[in-house]
Amino acid sequence: MSKKFKIAVLLPTRGRTDALSRSVISLCNRAVDLKSIQLMLAFDEDDNEGIEHFQENVQPWLDKKGVEYTAMTFEPMGYIRLNEYVNALALASDADWLVFWNDDAIMETQGWDRVIMEHKDEFKLLKAHAHNEHPYSIFPMWPREWYDLFGHCSRHQMIDAELSQIAYMLDLIEIVPIYITHNRPDLVKT
Repeated sequence: MSKKFKIAVLLPTRGRTDALSRSVISLCNRAVDLKSIQLMLAFDEDDNEGIEHFQENVQPWLDKKGVEYTAMTFEPMGYIRLNEYVNALALASDADWLVFWNDDAIMETQGWDRVIMEHKDEFKLLKAHAHNEHPYSIFPMWPREWYDLFGHCSRHQMIDAELSQIAYMLDLIEIVPIYITHNRPDLVKT
């Protein structure tokens, strides 16, 4: 059954205000069809700085651009339960494809959404090019049908690892021409 949106971007965040702005702007400014994208954000309810930054800076920018988004708050669960944020965002989303995203990621590819939609009828995990060409799909992109089949995105916080292992074992992984900078100080040389 077709969903309202083509792609839902699942983005848990905490306290990275400037990074969140850069990340969201890179996604939106490099998309071809913003109307087909649903941005799903997760905030800890005690992340006052992050929530305030979103409300005062990111939200007005998204509204002006006409981007559909949902911002959810959670009792703080930490990185150890990252999958619970992502699973909840996926469940609340209404899109044919899911993308796991980080607030410290920068989309480098113009038309990244079009690249995903070139695979719209495929039951594959798409792997973008990221730091050091890691063997896992660090920012996995996969059909919502996977979530519906398994009942979750991941059972543990290493979402990229679990999804990548499943895809590798079933020969369902495809490297696509999407380039992402994982803007972590330990990964990016300045």
